[in-house]
Amino acid sequence: MEKIVNSVDYDYFKRQKLINNLCRNFGFIKKTTLGVSCGGREITALKIGNASAYSLITAAFHGSEHITATVLLMFIEELANALKDDGYIAGFKANKAMSGRGAIFVPCVNPDGCEISLLGAKGCGYLAESIGRLCNFDYSHWNANLRGVDINHNFSAGWEELRKREREMGIYGPSPTRFGGYKPESEPETLAITELCRKASIRHVTALHSQGEVIYWSYGRKEPSRSRRMAEIMATSSGYALDIPSPIAQGGGFKDWFITEFNRPGFTVELGLGENPLPAEEAEKIYKRVREMLMLCTIM
Repeated sequence: MEKIVNSVDYDYFKRQKLINNLCRNFGFIKKTTLGVSCGGREITALKIGNASAYSLITAAFHGSEHITATVLLMFIEELANALKDDGYIAGFKANKAMSGRGAIFVPCVNPDGCEISLLGAKGCGYLAESIGRLCNFDYSHWNANLRGVDINHNFSAGWEELRKREREMGIYGPSPTRFGGYKPESEPETLAITELCRKASIRHVTALHSQGEVIYWSYGRKEPSRSRRMAEIMATSSGYALDIPSPIAQGGGFKDWFITEFNRPGFTVELGLGENPLPAEEAEKIYKRVREMLMLCTIM
């Protein structure tokens, strides 16, 4: 069968069409809408398998990191094909590996930010002029949502301390990146993810970002059971290094919140190397390197 997901840039409508094609081709993929973004775009989740507790893999928290959505969708397609054909993926017999397991995937947490990075002023709608002034009309590096809030600074984990560090950097309000909002969980994109985690039983979470080829796996002194061993397995599989984020990237993030809220493992994986936004044609190369790791994140 011809591949559905390719190494190209997908704007919101193309991505949603691609997701619908995946669901049509693989009836066992269950699609739900977690909420809508500030700009009214759906935040879509895809579920494969059934279990008492699910692994959760998310992508595209930052607009300029839209390649992570493509990489995750590549994995979903290959996993679905292996399940349908009773075949293998990354050396795993898919049906056997997924027996009694389930996974939830959120390919694009921040669809508005991705649209701005991909389409420029066209992706901003009536806010094109005000957003353009914030980013000096360099839309491609936009990371925040439509309101200028960095989703990965908006979670309720060390948010107050992170806010102080933002101010030390001169960030007091809406910005292309690193403004965590006026209060934690203020954004619909953030709430879509936190409500999912509160309603579903999630074993562990993985957030895909770009770039750096590193894995972050702890938050301060918080180290849930299994976290270190899982991180070591992920690093061995991908060749990515285990690391600790810089101070401005500590707190406020999804994995930080999940670790704090549930005392369960959470990981941030920085895909690829280069300057964001990474070229779309690198998606396949990045995917081939991390496909085994993604499978491990799904079934561990």
